[in-house]
Amino acid sequence: MNMNRQPLLILASLVAGAVFMGAGARAQDAPDPYPHMARRTAGTSRVQPAPATAAQPSAHSAPVVSRHGNLRPGVIEGAYVRGGAQPSVQVASAVPSRPTPAASVAAPVMHAAQAAAVAQSGASKAPAPPRGAVNRTETFFPSGSRDSSSIMLERSVPAEVRTGDMFTYEIKLTNQSNTEVRSVELLERMPAGFKYASATPAPTSEEGTELRWSLGNMGPRQSTSLRVTGSGDATGELSYCATVTFQTQLCNANRVVEPALELTMTATPEVILCDPVTLRYVVRNTGSGIARGVKVIAVLPAGWKTQDGRSGVTFDAGDLRAGQSKEATLVAKASETGSFTNTARATEEGGLSAEASADTRVTVPRLALTKTGPDMRYLGRPATFELTVSNDGDGPARDTVVVDDISAGTRIIEATQGGQVSGGRVTWNLGTLEPGARQTLSVSLVPGQIGTVRNTAFAKAYCGEASAESSMQVSGVSAVLLEVVDNDDPIEVGMNETYDIIVTNQGSADDTNIVIECTIPDEQEYVSSDGPTTAAVAGKVVRFAPLARLAPKAKAVWRVVVRGNSVGDVRFRTTLDSDQLETNVEETESTHIYE
Repeated sequence: MNMNRQPLLILASLVAGAVFMGAGARAQDAPDPYPHMARRTAGTSRVQPAPATAAQPSAHSAPVVSRHGNLRPGVIEGAYVRGGAQPSVQVASAVPSRPTPAASVAAPVMHAAQAAAVAQSGASKAPAPPRGAVNRTETFFPSGSRDSSSIMLERSVPAEVRTGDMFTYEIKLTNQSNTEVRSVELLERMPAGFKYASATPAPTSEEGTELRWSLGNMGPRQSTSLRVTGSGDATGELSYCATVTFQTQLCNANRVVEPALELTMTATPEVILCDPVTLRYVVRNTGSGIARGVKVIAVLPAGWKTQDGRSGVTFDAGDLRAGQSKEATLVAKASETGSFTNTARATEEGGLSAEASADTRVTVPRLALTKTGPDMRYLGRPATFELTVSNDGDGPARDTVVVDDISAGTRIIEATQGGQVSGGRVTWNLGTLEPGARQTLSVSLVPGQIGTVRNTAFAKAYCGEASAESSMQVSGVSAVLLEVVDNDDPIEVGMNETYDIIVTNQGSADDTNIVIECTIPDEQEYVSSDGPTTAAVAGKVVRFAPLARLAPKAKAVWRVVVRGNSVGDVRFRTTLDSDQLETNVEETESTHIYE
C-alpha cells in the first residue's frame, strides 16, 4: 500500500487509538524529538518511559506511523523512509491475529491527541536519521515468543539510503533451542522499488522479487547470516518481508548394551597340611550396561572345609556397572595331602555366566626318629646313644627340635651337633628339614643306678612330630673279697685256733646267695662256729647256709673254732660261692702247731 496517498485515513485510525512512532531526528534538531513520550526499544515490544525532562515535539517533525495488521504466520516486514512525512510500516507477526513485538529503530510513542495535532501540521518534515543508522528488527518462529520458539530471525537495514546507491542489509537466523532443526528455508520478498544486485550466500532459487535459501539443518545455538545487496530506484519506503519454514523432530534413544562377566580366582599354590588356603575371587563386568544380580558360587574339593565348616560358599556381588569389579576372599583347609583344583562359577539374572579355577598342592612333613645305644652297661660305665631324625614327607619340616630327657640319676657328659644341656635334658634346634633330609645326633651319659633305664626322645616340627624310646640294662660289678685270718698262730697242741672268714662286697652290685664252706685239716678238729648264717658240720667240712644279700661295700664275718691235735704246718681252706660268681673264690690260711 502507498502510504503517501492516505494520510487522513491513517490519522483517523491513530485518533481512534493507534500508536505513533517517530521516524528520526534531523541533524540540526535534538537527537530525540519526543522526549516526553514512552520509548519502544528497537527489535522488542518493551516500552520504556520517556525521561521526565522531555520537551514537547517540534512542529517541524512529522510522525511515522506503525500499524499492526494481520500478517501471515512466519512473516517479518521492515521498512525505511526517505524524506518528508513518509509513514513507515514495521510489523513482525508469527501468529495470525496476534501481533508480534517487532519494530524498527527506537521511536517515541505519542497519545492520540498529540498525534492529531502533529497531523494537522502536514507541512512539517521529520528530522534526518544520523549517518550510518541501522534499523533492526527481530521475531521468533513458530510462536512469535522467544521462550517458546526455536528460530530467531533478525534483520538489519540501513535507516536511510540515496536513490541509486548500492547498499547491503543483513538477515540472521539463529537456532536458539537445544536441539537440531531440519530443512530450514528462508523466503525473502523484496519490495517494489528495490533493485536486487547480489546475495551472500547465493540464494538457492530466484523467482521475480522472491529469493529462497534452503539452509539445511541447523544445530543447537547455530547461527547463519545472509547478506543482500541492491539499490533503491525511487524515493519512498521499502518494506522487506521474510518467511522461515523448518522441521523439528522428536528424537529419543535407548542404549543396546551387552554386559559380560569375567571371573578370575587365585589360590595359595602350595601349603602345608596344617596351613589354611586363601582363595580370592574377582568378578568383573567387561561388557557394556549393567550386569544385575551377580553371584559367585565357590565349590571346595572333597574333604575341604571353610573355617565355619562349610564345603561351599555363595557370594552376592549385586549389580555391576560396565567395568566394575568386586572381590571376595575365602579361607579353607584341606584334610589330606595331594593336588587339588578349586572351582567357581559366576552367574547373573540375564543368564550370563563365567567360570574359573585355581590349583593348590597340599604337602606335609613326616618326621621319623630313631635312638640306638648299648643294651647293657655296668653301673658307672659311660654309654653313648645316637638319635637320627629324618623328614620322610613331601613338605618341609619347619622349626624342627629334638629333645632327649635323660633318666634321673644319669649324668650327661657330652652332646654333639650343638645340643644344649639343661638339667637332665638335651635340646637340639635343627631349623628346617627339607623333604628327604636327615641328621644324626649323639649324647653320652653315665648311668647312676642299677636296673633298666628307659627314656623317650621327641622330634617336633610345624605340622609334624615323632618319638623314639630306648632302654638299657644297668648292672652292678660283683667284686667280692674273701679273707681268712687265724687269730692265734702259732698254737700248741691241744689249744684252740679261731679263724675269721670275712667277705667284703667291693663291687657296685649286690652279691646274693653267698655260701661259705670250710675244710678243716687232719691235724685239727671242729670246736664251734658262728656268723650271719648257721653252719652244718659234716666230718671235716663246715658249710654255712647261704647269705641272701650282701650290699655293695658291705661285709659279712663268719668264725670257725678248731683244736690243734698234732704238730704240723697245716692249711685251713675256705671257699665262697654266690650268684654273681661264675667260679668259686678260694682262700687258705696256714697255721703252725707245735709241741
